[in-house]
Amino acid sequence: MRTILSTSLFSALLFLLFSCGDSDATSANASTSGVGEVDIPELLKRPEALQNTAEWDNTQSGYMQMSSALRLEDPKAIEPRITLAKIFINEARVTGEHGHYYPAALKMLDEALDLNHAGTRDPNLEFDALATKAGVQLSQHDFQNALTTAKQAVSINPYNAQVYGAVVDANVELGKYEEAIAAADKMNEIRPDLRSYSRVSYLREIHGDVDGSIDAMKRAVNAGAPGYESTSWARLTLGQLYRRYGKPDQAAAQYETILQERPNYPFAIAAQAELAMDRKDYTEAERLLNEARAIIPEVSFYVDLAEVYQRQGRDEEASAIEKEIMVMLQDDVDSGHNMDMEYAAVYRDQYADYDKALEYMLKEYEVRPDNIDVNRMLASIYLKRGEMDKAREHLAKARATESKHPELEEIEAAMAK
Repeated sequence: MRTILSTSLFSALLFLLFSCGDSDATSANASTSGVGEVDIPELLKRPEALQNTAEWDNTQSGYMQMSSALRLEDPKAIEPRITLAKIFINEARVTGEHGHYYPAALKMLDEALDLNHAGTRDPNLEFDALATKAGVQLSQHDFQNALTTAKQAVSINPYNAQVYGAVVDANVELGKYEEAIAAADKMNEIRPDLRSYSRVSYLREIHGDVDGSIDAMKRAVNAGAPGYESTSWARLTLGQLYRRYGKPDQAAAQYETILQERPNYPFAIAAQAELAMDRKDYTEAERLLNEARAIIPEVSFYVDLAEVYQRQGRDEEASAIEKEIMVMLQDDVDSGHNMDMEYAAVYRDQYADYDKALEYMLKEYEVRPDNIDVNRMLASIYLKRGEMDKAREHLAKARATESKHPELEEIEAAMAK
């Protein structure tokens, strides 16, 4: 079973879902201000399939309003910078242009924090900037700094539920599960909603309560508005829970509902492709993956397509896609992402280069040795290398929370042969 994103990261990305306003792509290239004092990153034109929505109209309008506020009214204004960062974050989620938008968001947030520190220091603006920055750091897999930033935000306002989501996510990724549970309890105590229920869901899965995890994710879906990005993501995660634990029909129903509520949602289309791969309908899987990647350049779509080609013995096409994957991963690295685990998965699954996969995973293990996803990946790589003692060592660590992830069973069964 392939692992590109950890279970927790799938839900952790919910932290970055904001309802922001939007701007006209042809007039949105405002890289410099009219008075030459403000450098505003560009709002990229969305792919055609994602343009025909009120959300995009609102995003363009919001971008232009905030840009004008900085260019024409107050070049040192803090709040417009934070709002622009949130717009960039939302666009990264919707379009997959992570390499452009996450650095753009960090630029705006760092400027906002610097300006706030240089002035009267408004604690509300500082909290908003820090909480938003923690979400970007999570997305870039900078988990320790995300935790530090989120805790700074909590110290300013310990009564905001959203920022506890970042504390949960960072602790999960660092393998600090007890701390994550405490933060999730606090989050739910303050505001039980889609984000808080999603955290409960993946913490329950991590601890082996699959039924409880599904129940909590259903609550997350029900707490969201149909068609919103955050609701679609929660429903996608519910579908993936169903698929992961052997309920493909229920998974398919969730994906179909997403596409009824939010047409052209590429992650749901790609999820349908995974179900097609499971039933060995590679023609349909290929069609769906090409449809998804025509909407946004998400690396996991390319990874799945490479696997489709490999399974069919289409080696030249698989090789061509694999080259594109490596370029995309390097682009993420160049824009500030830590992609060690993603590289390891590609080297393990696409290239069967277990030495290179191990090299990347050991770097990840050095940073977060108690994370069960990291240990599960290491167990699988050591198994492929025939190093059974090492595989057992990391399998034991991967089982520390009593997770029932199917890959653990696969590794254990292979070791028993």
